[in-house]
Amino acid sequence: MDCLFCKIIAGDIPCAKVYEDEKILAFKDINPQAPVHVLVIPKTHIACADEITSANSGVIAHIFENIPNIARLAGVKNGYRIVSNCGEDGCQSVKHLHFHILGGEKLTERMA
Repeated sequence: MDCLFCKIIAGDIPCAKVYEDEKILAFKDINPQAPVHVLVIPKTHIACADEITSANSGVIAHIFENIPNIARLAGVKNGYRIVSNCGEDGCQSVKHLHFHILGGEKLTERMA
């Protein structure tokens, strides 16, 4: 598989790790869009939200159970935004489900 995030999970490509457990990995985005910009990915390859099923939704729940702690570890103190892009029109650049945690300053209300 030629997936960038799978290579990061395997340790073939380094990352600035914020959090890791047996199911997920969180690391700093290399092109941050906010003072704090962390990506949270499942270690199981799921292409995007379109591929979430009853068989793999437990890892998604695990991600959301851990996002508050990941945000805190990354230095977020006063709120954050969670974003996940899906497909070409959603501007998904890596075809591995991931959630952006954006924070560290007052974000604009505009989403695009």
